[in-house]
Amino acid sequence: MLIGAAFVIAIGFGLIAPVLPAYARTFDVGVAAASVVVSAFAFFRLVFAPAGGALVSRLGERPVYLTGLLVVAASSLATAFAQSYWQLLVFRGLGGLGSTMFTVSAMALLVRLAPPSIRGRVSSAYASAFLVGGMLGPVLGGLLASLGLRVPFVVYAGALVVAVVVVGTRLSGARLRPAADQPQRPPMPVREAMAHPAYRAALASGFANGWCNFGVRVAVLPQFAITVYDRPWVAGAALGVAAVGTALSLQVAGRVADSLGRRPLVIFGLAVTALGFGLLGLADDLVVLLVLSAVSGLGAGLVNPGQQAAVADVVGNERGGGKVLAAFQMAQDSGAIVGPILVGVIADQAGFGWALATTALVSLVALLPWLGAPETLPEPADEPAR
Repeated sequence: MLIGAAFVIAIGFGLIAPVLPAYARTFDVGVAAASVVVSAFAFFRLVFAPAGGALVSRLGERPVYLTGLLVVAASSLATAFAQSYWQLLVFRGLGGLGSTMFTVSAMALLVRLAPPSIRGRVSSAYASAFLVGGMLGPVLGGLLASLGLRVPFVVYAGALVVAVVVVGTRLSGARLRPAADQPQRPPMPVREAMAHPAYRAALASGFANGWCNFGVRVAVLPQFAITVYDRPWVAGAALGVAAVGTALSLQVAGRVADSLGRRPLVIFGLAVTALGFGLLGLADDLVVLLVLSAVSGLGAGLVNPGQQAAVADVVGNERGGGKVLAAFQMAQDSGAIVGPILVGVIADQAGFGWALATTALVSLVALLPWLGAPETLPEPADEPAR
C-alpha cells in the first residue's frame, strides 16, 4: 500500500514540477525568487520534521500519514488560485507541513518492517514507485500546462485525494508500536546515531542529494532547459529523462546495496551526480541537455538506496528511530532549501554554467565523509531470527 500510494503521490508531484517555476515567474519575479517557491516547501518540511516525528509516536503512523496527504492536497488547491507571489509562496510552503507528516510515517514503517538483508531492495522499490510516477508526471504536467499553468495544481490535489482513499481503506492498523505484552526498547536518540560515522556521512550525502535532486533539479533545471531550447515542453522532458535515469539505476542499486554494500554505491552515485550536473551547464544542444539530465538522474538512483539502507542499519529493527529519521530528512530538506536559492542567485549573476558547476561541487564534497565511513551492511549471521 505504501508503494502504491507513493506512485500516485509522485505522479501528482511530477505534474507540477515542470510548471511551478514558470507559474511563479508569471508574478513578475526572477530566477532566484521563482526558486524560493520550491525552497519554501522544503523549508516548512525542515522546521516541522521534529514535530512530525513526535506526532507519529503519539498518534500512530496511519492517521498522521492520511492527515499529511490531505494537508498537501489543500495546499495544492490553494496554490492553483493564488492571486499574488506572496500568496503562492505561503500556500506552497504550508504544503511542506503535510509532506513531512506522511514522509516520516512512511519512512518509519519501512525501516521497522524491512529485514536487514533486503533493506536496499525495499528502499529501491519504494523509491522506484516515486520515480516511475515522477517519470510520468512531468510529461503529463507539461501537456496539462497547455490548458493553463494552474491546471496541474488542481489535478495534483485530486491525485492526493485518491492516495488518501487508497491508504485509508487498505492500510488499516499499521503501527510501529509493539504489543502491550512485548518488551519495549527506548527509541534511539540523535546523539547516539551521530556517534556512528556512517550516519554522519549519510547526513552529508542527504544534504547533497536534497541540493542536487530535490532542489536544483526541480527549481533550476526546468528554467535552464527553456533557456537552451525555448519551448515549454522541454522543461518537462528534461525532468522526465532524469526520472528515467533514476528509475533505471534503481533497478540494480537495491541489489548492489544488499550484496556489495551501502558505502561503494553511495560514493559512486555522488560521483555520477557531480559529473551530470557539472557538464550540464555546458550543454547548448537539446540532445546533450537530455543525455546529461539522464546521467544526473542515474546518480540519484544510485545514492538513495545506499544511504537510506545505511541509516536503517544504524537504527535497526528492534527500536524506534523517529528523531534519527527526522534528522536525516532535515539534512535532505536543508539541501533542497539552500540549493535552489544560492544556485538561483549564481544563475542570475554569473549564468547557469557556474550555477550548475557549484551543484556538482556540493556532490563531490559530500562524497568525502563516505571515504572514511565503515560499511554498515550486516553479515548474514548478524540478522535477528525471524
